[in-house]
Amino acid sequence: MTDPDSEPALGKIDRSFFDRHVATRLGADREDVALGPTHGVDFGVVDVGDQAVAMATDPVSILPDLGFERAARFALDLILADVAVSGIPPSHLSICFTLPPEMTDAEFATVWKTIHAECADLGVAVTTGHTARYSDCAYPWVGAATVLGVGDHAEVIRPDGARPGDRLLVTTGPAVEAVGLLSTLFGERVGVSGTTLEAAQSCLDDVYCVRDALTAAAAGPVRAIHDVTEGGLAGALNEMATGSNTQFDVERSAVPLRPAVESVCDALAFDPWTATSCGSLVLAVDPEGVDDVLAALEGRRTTVAPIGTVHERDADAPAVVVDGEPLPHPETDPSWDVYARLADE
Repeated sequence: MTDPDSEPALGKIDRSFFDRHVATRLGADREDVALGPTHGVDFGVVDVGDQAVAMATDPVSILPDLGFERAARFALDLILADVAVSGIPPSHLSICFTLPPEMTDAEFATVWKTIHAECADLGVAVTTGHTARYSDCAYPWVGAATVLGVGDHAEVIRPDGARPGDRLLVTTGPAVEAVGLLSTLFGERVGVSGTTLEAAQSCLDDVYCVRDALTAAAAGPVRAIHDVTEGGLAGALNEMATGSNTQFDVERSAVPLRPAVESVCDALAFDPWTATSCGSLVLAVDPEGVDDVLAALEGRRTTVAPIGTVHERDADAPAVVVDGEPLPHPETDPSWDVYARLADE
């Protein structure tokens, strides 16, 4: 049990905190809420006129050191992804900016032009928002946004929808986001140099998963999709398996691990399987749809690999097994501490 007097951990709240403080206090009990807040599920669903409205809310994170255009695209994909993994294309965006005073008008204009262009390409309309500067605001957390997507209830893909017999796929690979950000922000201080550092920094070119999620959903049948965020691949696998009350049997050697990612993780002494990797997806796919999903993602030049199978889970059995050994849900995401350590050096 967590010590109530200990310093709170960075990152998302854990399941026990969610169950104690959030899950039983959800406001009014409305019949039109088809899916409310659920640990490990990044979106909710409301029934409106027999249509499913999938929605999600996330912070807006802008990292100036990435360059404002790149930072804006990265931030937007994170925001839209939580609806995209529902299988319903995001269609409407409400966004609030609480800007730090040092952000110039020109810098914000670059951010907004990038968001506009990407939304237009994805068919997402900006419907409302709020933009202001406030004295106590600071990078990278500069606001929040809510995304909506409208579709049929039958189209909704839940991250807890895996069934025994499904095949497991993963895109992009573990720790791609964490390594891409750390190597870009801190350069050779991550402990590698030359072509390895360049390869690590180029990982940021592959941390966009909205189009991958929608491509896979359309190619399916896909039973479940989950983006690999805090807690990394180990966290995503556990959340999906626990939510569906199944066991995921994974082969470690089948998981695509980039050499540059492995090198940076070794240099910084953290496990790539437990570090955030936005842009990576875990999919549980009906066996009949595996070839179609693989072909569709490979057609986008997305790295994708079959990594295991979904089985029935016996009572007290582990949710995830890797090469026959239990894989627990990580208690914390190590990339937070690594970032803090490098920033303090």
